[in-house]
Amino acid sequence: MNTSASSTASRHWKPNVTVAAIIEQDGKFLLVEETTDRGNRFNQPAGHLEEGETIIDAAIRETLEETAYDFTPQALVGIYHWQHPLNGVTYLRFAFSGILGAHHAERALDTGIIRTVWKTETEIATEGELMRSPQVLLCVQDYLAGKRYPLDILKHLGQAL
Repeated sequence: MNTSASSTASRHWKPNVTVAAIIEQDGKFLLVEETTDRGNRFNQPAGHLEEGETIIDAAIRETLEETAYDFTPQALVGIYHWQHPLNGVTYLRFAFSGILGAHHAERALDTGIIRTVWKTETEIATEGELMRSPQVLLCVQDYLAGKRYPLDILKHLGQAL
């Protein structure tokens, strides 16, 4: 194997860093129904980390944009590494649990979001083919198993020059 070619290729590869909010109320979890290239699918409020924001700020922003709810992260549930089998895209997901805040009913949902729904773990598992990825169920299962890590485990060192 040509190590210089593989090291050059690996320098250009980057995973998509995403965040997700795991929000539970009365045994149900907040999901969004969204349009995808595979039809409508369900996902946690989730999205990509944007330049200049912290991972925690991204989770707050994405939840507001996709659900019109404020979200206050309280713990990191887990970090998930997944490669999509159809397109080969790799995702590195930081999933947070926390408190759902005020609803801003007048706020339009993000492009591609159809609606918010509440589903139990059983419904999520039963409807697995309708989930955006296997991460949806795994995050819920980890949350229900009590996995919680303090937010100060994440260190934001600011912008690189």
